[in-house]
Amino acid sequence: MKTKSMGEPSIRGSSERARMILLNFCAIGVTFTWVVELTYCTPYLLDLGLTKSNTSLIWIAGPLSGLLVQPIVGVIADENTSRWGRRRPIMVIGALIVACCLLVLGFTKELVGLVVPNEKLAKGPTMALAVLSIYTLDFAINAVMSCSRSLLVDVLPLEKQQAGAAWASRMSAVGHIVGYSSAAMNLPRLLGTTLGTTQFQQLTVIAVAALLVTTGVTCWAVNESVLVSGKGTKSRSAYGVLRQIYLTMRHLPPRIQAICWATFWSWIGWFPFMFYSTTWVGETYFRYDIPADAKQSEDALGEVGRIGSTALVFYSIITFLGAFLLPIFVKSPDEGRYTTRPPQAVAGLLRTFQEMKPDLLSMWIIGHLMFAGSMVFAPLATSFRFATVLVCLCGIPWTIAGWAPSALLGMEVNKMSSPGYKRLSNDVDVELSDLNGSSNLLGNDDADSSSGGELSGIYFGILNIYTTVPQFLGSLIAAVVFAALEPGKSQELAGEQGVPKTEGLNAISVCLFIGAVCAFVASFATRKLKHL
Repeated sequence: MKTKSMGEPSIRGSSERARMILLNFCAIGVTFTWVVELTYCTPYLLDLGLTKSNTSLIWIAGPLSGLLVQPIVGVIADENTSRWGRRRPIMVIGALIVACCLLVLGFTKELVGLVVPNEKLAKGPTMALAVLSIYTLDFAINAVMSCSRSLLVDVLPLEKQQAGAAWASRMSAVGHIVGYSSAAMNLPRLLGTTLGTTQFQQLTVIAVAALLVTTGVTCWAVNESVLVSGKGTKSRSAYGVLRQIYLTMRHLPPRIQAICWATFWSWIGWFPFMFYSTTWVGETYFRYDIPADAKQSEDALGEVGRIGSTALVFYSIITFLGAFLLPIFVKSPDEGRYTTRPPQAVAGLLRTFQEMKPDLLSMWIIGHLMFAGSMVFAPLATSFRFATVLVCLCGIPWTIAGWAPSALLGMEVNKMSSPGYKRLSNDVDVELSDLNGSSNLLGNDDADSSSGGELSGIYFGILNIYTTVPQFLGSLIAAVVFAALEPGKSQELAGEQGVPKTEGLNAISVCLFIGAVCAFVASFATRKLKHL
């Protein structure tokens, strides 16, 4: 049964730039939330009394929630018949849940103390509530991310998908740089105790405000078409949802399948970088650069974190600049439609510049090779400055990695409503019906701009499976490497009388090297798209 939609999607704003910013504004709050969680939750959990091994198990919540939540939420949202649209109601509900979890996480001790005044008796319930908050937060934030990505595909025409994904990357870069800058400040000294007595408490309150405001702005600015009949009007069992996800994964169109596999290999490479790069830079400092009179430092772990965080700030700045500048040097799908004629004096130069631009697919391959070319030198780093340079060189590849897969998948999903699109199956349980209607929000009157966004939820959910499964594999690879090279405590922190050992390979650098190899594989997997 064909699905019917009522109304045309639209975005507020007087210019295309304003509309793109409003459409992707929620990415700032989502990224800010991730920064707070990844930067502070590990030391916070250790401070509550959890062991490092238990903490590492807790962080499985991120990939686990991405593996389960995004595909399921994608299917549910695809068939949501709310009068407010399919994506925005779930985004709002998810943001509210995240806000509650952040506040509970920041004030766990105080909340448990209201019920269990005895500090010793409160230790267990405090840890349990903190862990529950993290798991719930991860599940809810993944729902917000999933729907925000699908919203972009729903409302933008085919030729604007690449630009929309670029603006999403830019807004995410803004969230990164604001988040890390806020974390580097002494907030209690700047803000007093109004928002909390500790740095972590104040950051959670700020993250709540950032997420609710940015999500609210996007939901206010976007009007979705409303699903009014068809397959989506039927309630579906959990088995039916999972079956559709499974069947769709088995019968992915060739180009979407290639995008997913390229992402899979890419994320095996990115996993050790994202989770261990800060520690790696700090440990490199302790191995080779620490002054002789500082060998007896009582806060060695804090010193590792500070040195590593400095590298991450520089990396974030490069990512931020790359997100705004890089799209200028990449060929856009709608450049052939641009009719403004430049002055004759510069027309030839501009024409040459346009012809030299790589397309997004080529740029994604370049990004894989840049990342691999940087991290392949990780085992050779004998200075924290060199390690910092290697980390900073990954800023541009990360910008591309956050932009290219979403843009390419968005364009493929939009193409699926075309009669000649190559599929592996026409089973009604594998793909939803084509969406009737067109996106006209950016002033394009062509019928070919019709959006296939009805499919975006499930396909972006499946893409997320191909980013989360590598995280499990990356965690397993890291565990094997750590067990083989550093079975005990960190060599940098376990030397006699605080003197770090410098012999042997650093285990994290080996993980980064393995990630570089996987990035090379990802470049070949991405190149396959050119021949499909």
